[in-house]
Amino acid sequence: MLGAALAAVLVATGAGAFWAAGALDDARGEIRDQQRRLEEQQREIDQQREVIERKEEFGLALGAVEGAVAPLVGLPYASLVPWDRIDAVVEGAWSHRWSADALALDTDSLRDLADDLTTQRSNAEVEAATNATGTAWEAALDQLGSGWVSTRFMDVSTECGADAMACVWQAEPFVVRVGDHTRSDPTLTDWIRTGVAYHEFAHVLQFTNPGPTQAALGAFGGDVETMADCYALTELDGWSLHHEVPIDEVSLWEVSVGYGVTCDDAQRARIREWVSSVGVQRHPDAG
Repeated sequence: MLGAALAAVLVATGAGAFWAAGALDDARGEIRDQQRRLEEQQREIDQQREVIERKEEFGLALGAVEGAVAPLVGLPYASLVPWDRIDAVVEGAWSHRWSADALALDTDSLRDLADDLTTQRSNAEVEAATNATGTAWEAALDQLGSGWVSTRFMDVSTECGADAMACVWQAEPFVVRVGDHTRSDPTLTDWIRTGVAYHEFAHVLQFTNPGPTQAALGAFGGDVETMADCYALTELDGWSLHHEVPIDEVSLWEVSVGYGVTCDDAQRARIREWVSSVGVQRHPDAG
């Protein structure tokens, strides 16, 4: 009987130990689950904190863009500020506003835009203050373009045409290519060079303000060259498309420039309207 009782006690004790071990395992499992939940919550908190930080950085970058644009408002080059690109970045940031990595990329894009505009403005200020070539071409273009338009002397026969003095490419609207030969051509005077510079600056305005330009072209039969001639005739007092350049006391050159059409008063009025409508504007939603 004693042996049976002892066996029962041992069995009971063993069962109790087994139950205690099982309870301990359950407790440990519950602790591990709680730790996992806490770690997951902490990760979510960290992610939310990072998203908040990225949103703050994005806001600062957008403010930097607005700050870079402010001193450009009123310059006669609408395409200088890529509002479509800026709006696309802002819209993209809203669509993935819960992704810290995507917001960081959007912020970098805005910072690059702000830096680029600031650098361009600094370069323009330097350009406006100097006349590196010492020519009437550069003097006129620096004055008209406030330093944003550069003068590039070169052989323009291929890029502009065999008979051209200068030209502007749509792909590089802030560069006026000028023929090397125009610097020493005896049939040209600085007055003629200045007038042709006005014509070329009109092309700069045409390319950098496509909307207003398209609206104005109808007054010139859709001809950008006739319109550019009219710009020079309107904006440069005393300018003409026909000139007499003395050779000596008894002889002279008759020099014609432009495309042969002297615009009328109505067309000149349209040029003035066009000039007043072009340029960098504040964002359309800015009010």
